[in-house]
Amino acid sequence: MLIGYARVSTSEQNSNLQIDALTAAGCEHIFEDSLSGMTRCRPALDQALRALNPGDTFVTWKLDRLGRSLSHLISLITELEGRDIGFKSVSEAIDTRTASGRLMFHVLGALAEFERSLISERTRAGLAAAKLRGAKLGRPPKLNARQVRRAIHCLQSCSLRRVARRFAVSPLTLKRAINAIAVSGH
Repeated sequence: MLIGYARVSTSEQNSNLQIDALTAAGCEHIFEDSLSGMTRCRPALDQALRALNPGDTFVTWKLDRLGRSLSHLISLITELEGRDIGFKSVSEAIDTRTASGRLMFHVLGALAEFERSLISERTRAGLAAAKLRGAKLGRPPKLNARQVRRAIHCLQSCSLRRVARRFAVSPLTLKRAINAIAVSGH
C-alpha cells in the first residue's frame, strides 16, 4: 500500500499540488499537516507513520516536505527501512527500495541541507548589514514613550494588571516598556 504525506508551512499555503501528485502516484491514503517542518510535533506525520505496515511505501512530494535536516530525514528513512517500509519522493524520483534510490536519497538530502544552510547564512549576513546601517530589527514596540509615561502616571492609583488592560497589553509588556523608558532616560 502507498501512503502519502503532504505538508505546507502555513495555513495560507495550498497543498493541492502535493495532494494531486500523491494521488497520481497511487497513494491510497494521504495525511496532511499545515505547519513548519521545523516543528517537532507533526500530528499527521505521526498518524501516517503509525498507519504504515511492513511492505508499504511512504510517499512524499519532495524530501523537504518530510524533514528539514539531513539527520532527521536519514533517521526517518532508517526507521522505515527497519520496519520493512519503503520510501518514495515523487519530485526527486527517489525509491529507497532500490540501491540507486538510496544513493540518490542521501545525495539529494545533503544538497537540500547545504542549500538551507546557504539561505540561512545569507539571511544572517543581510540582518547584520541592516543592523550596521542602523535599521531597527524586530517587532515595533506596542507602546510609545508617551503612552508609557501615561501608564506610569496611572500606576500611582491602579494596579499593573488594570493599567496593562487599559493599554491593551500584557502586564509583562507594560513592565518591559517601563524598564526600557527608565534605562533610556526618556
